Amino acid sequence: MELDLKYPKKSLVSFIYVERDNAMEGSNNIDQQEEAIICDQEDSSSRSMPSSPHTTMPLPPPSPESPWTLSPLQTPSPSLLYHCIASLHRREGIIYSIAISRQQGLVFTGSKSNRIRVWRQPDYIEYGCIKATSGEVRSTLAYGDFLFTTHKDHKIRIWNFKVPDNFRSKKVSSIPKKSSFSLFLKTNTQKHKECVSCLAYYHAEGLLYTGSYDKTVKAWRVLTKNCVDSFVAHEHNVNAILVKQDDGCVFTCSSDGSVKIWRRVFSENSHTLVMTLNFQNYPIYALALSTSSFNSNCFLYSGSSDGTINFWEKEKITFRFNHGGFLQGHNFAVLCLVAVETLIFSGSEDTTIRVWRREEGSCFHECLAVLNGHRGPVRCLAACLEMDKVVKGFLVYSASLDQSFKVWKVKVSPEEKMGFSYMKRSFSRTKVRDYETSPVLSPSWVERKLLQR
Repeated sequence: MELDLKYPKKSLVSFIYVERDNAMEGSNNIDQQEEAIICDQEDSSSRSMPSSPHTTMPLPPPSPESPWTLSPLQTPSPSLLYHCIASLHRREGIIYSIAISRQQGLVFTGSKSNRIRVWRQPDYIEYGCIKATSGEVRSTLAYGDFLFTTHKDHKIRIWNFKVPDNFRSKKVSSIPKKSSFSLFLKTNTQKHKECVSCLAYYHAEGLLYTGSYDKTVKAWRVLTKNCVDSFVAHEHNVNAILVKQDDGCVFTCSSDGSVKIWRRVFSENSHTLVMTLNFQNYPIYALALSTSSFNSNCFLYSGSSDGTINFWEKEKITFRFNHGGFLQGHNFAVLCLVAVETLIFSGSEDTTIRVWRREEGSCFHECLAVLNGHRGPVRCLAACLEMDKVVKGFLVYSASLDQSFKVWKVKVSPEEKMGFSYMKRSFSRTKVRDYETSPVLSPSWVERKLLQR
């Protein structure tokens, strides 16, 4: 199966694959070399509102040696500054997943090939690679000195890596582990039957959760490599899974349009359904969890195929999640979400990345910036806090179906109370700034997408 997500039949991504395949028919040799471009672009900052509702800011023409365009310059604002610090282009396949190891200063990317690429911070050069026997690395997760990856053969592999002088890695094991009984039956009943699409790790119990297109979620004891629980979670593909580290709650979302919350039964390995969040009947592709150390607030975000981001707030007394509103701004499906402190980063099928900020202690949100640069849908995102001073810095990693991998530096100043006063006077609990974006998709893709709506 070519696509990693079960998009609707008339999806923009399907057009991208059709046109890409047609363009590649005349060439049988795939260039395996990579191009690394450091974007010597000045800091760009978000604008508060477009100058005119009928005008857009033109993009600069692409450079001759690069297949992508730089982000458009925008009017200065003290709230947020951002710029692209690195752009990497690979031709060995689409990048499906990104994982960050902050302790080692490494970034891992999984693609259609059987090689997991390793990039070193802060120069973002290729530091090494991990070669597996199976490709299509749909999901990656780094914890400590270990890396968890999922593959085309429906297995999960665990790698141990070290960075003394040169990068070294070793496969610790595969899940599910082989046994004489499974070899006798020629099948493994613990194994997922279809693509393993997502991973989540519960640190306190050493449990690895996997979600699959076979509609099931499995819990694995990493120490013993055994499956301790398996249950049918949704009526369609399981697209994303999260674990809340302080209480072990498991969150899953699916193409059936629902988000579900699961809990482990006390002193047992089995899981029970606690709550179903079903606000819209659109496929949901992404989840993000945002917790605040300031007042113990917890927000759950979900990205759906209609371009909206719904969010729920957890009650402190009943511990239930109540729908708080939705963020609008993306033109097409939201494919990935990342939450770091009060910032939410969303990647979309419309080729853009939006930066949202939630006001501390409330449900009010604002869109700080729209990052342009990719020429295809943004498939996956990862982000981490770079510094925590007066001005906070974030590193954002993005990968697109245009086979490019970009690194962004985002600097955010403290919240301006004046900026939120307008939202408090409005009737809506959520305010979204309407950006006039310059699409970088080909006009034929956009035209056909709009006609099929």
